[in-house]
Amino acid sequence: MTSEVGAEDFADILSATREYVRTVVVPREQEIADADAVPEDIRAGLAAMGLFGYAIPQQWGGLGLDLRQDVELAMEFGYTTLAMRSLFGTNNGIAGQVLVNYGTDEQKAQWLEAIVSGEVIASFALTEDGAGSNPAGLSTKAVRDRDDWVIDGAKRFITNAPVAGLFVVFARTRPADSGGTGIAVFLVPADTPGVSVGPRDRKMGQEGAWTAEVSLDGVRVPGSALVGGDEDAGYRAAMTSLARGRVHIAALAVGAAQRVLDEALAHAVVTTQGGTPIGDFQLVQAMLAEIQTGVMAGRALVREAAEAYVSGSDRRIAPSAAKLYCTEMVGRAADLGVQIHGGSGYMRGVPVERIYRDVRLLRLYEGTSEIQKLIIGGGLVRAQAARTSGSQ
Repeated sequence: MTSEVGAEDFADILSATREYVRTVVVPREQEIADADAVPEDIRAGLAAMGLFGYAIPQQWGGLGLDLRQDVELAMEFGYTTLAMRSLFGTNNGIAGQVLVNYGTDEQKAQWLEAIVSGEVIASFALTEDGAGSNPAGLSTKAVRDRDDWVIDGAKRFITNAPVAGLFVVFARTRPADSGGTGIAVFLVPADTPGVSVGPRDRKMGQEGAWTAEVSLDGVRVPGSALVGGDEDAGYRAAMTSLARGRVHIAALAVGAAQRVLDEALAHAVVTTQGGTPIGDFQLVQAMLAEIQTGVMAGRALVREAAEAYVSGSDRRIAPSAAKLYCTEMVGRAADLGVQIHGGSGYMRGVPVERIYRDVRLLRLYEGTSEIQKLIIGGGLVRAQAARTSGSQ
């Protein structure tokens, strides 16, 4: 999708987002962590700014931003608790984009306006015990029964499941064959009989960002719930949404690394050892330099990957390279941030301690770092083989 918002208007959106994050959300990070929930007034403020649908086309009430603009916002989202972004991330990203790119006009009309307003939270129900980074391993099944589909299976670690109004459910309709993968995607309202959501997961970090298991026991949906009316759209939809999401996650990582740098710098110039600010020590400066270099490299890589995605020149290797580098980078940055803080960096209530826990998840979802390496390496080899074959 190309942007429907010009540079000047987008600059205003970006400025307003930065202001909201830093003056409203950052001061309440501890409140969010302690309550394991984002306050309702913050959620309402985000909705009023249009952030529940910033990446949805204006035709359906969204702001209509493209991925190049998305990543600029995401770097601001990453600057604070990732629970804030989690509230609206699936609406704009992996769940919402399935509807935008693959839904029928009727499906879009039914759901997108409610998703954009924040009235409905959409959850991307893909991951299972035996199918995490590789959707081809799905075991959830959908069986046709006259004009309906009946879905059985279980999904794990589903973001926003406890508050979802709509589940975008991936299920196998047949074994993979020469005709396709046999993976379809269905729109399943959360109140559909047979849908049950387990208790909220207790995670290492990202307090306030809720995930849970979702069980589907004989869930009956009409034929109109099949996204795009195509039984084989599921795998393509998953791969397309995940690739776009990887660039977004990379941008979040850059924002979090920038916050680590800012916190570490603020600490280094006021904290003394032996009467000397620790920022004057060369080994501390070396750690700060490593974080700064990672932030700058990550920011440039994210912007290049977003440009390649929007232009269509690379929607596979570049997203994976950006996610791999940036999520690994922020892990190193967070570790150095704790080190610079010394013992205080290990204490709850200190931002770098929370960030250290929060960003660990970035290397796991939307495909682990190991999966990104396989995508990059395999893509490079296949491209070289094609060039070699073509020159003979």
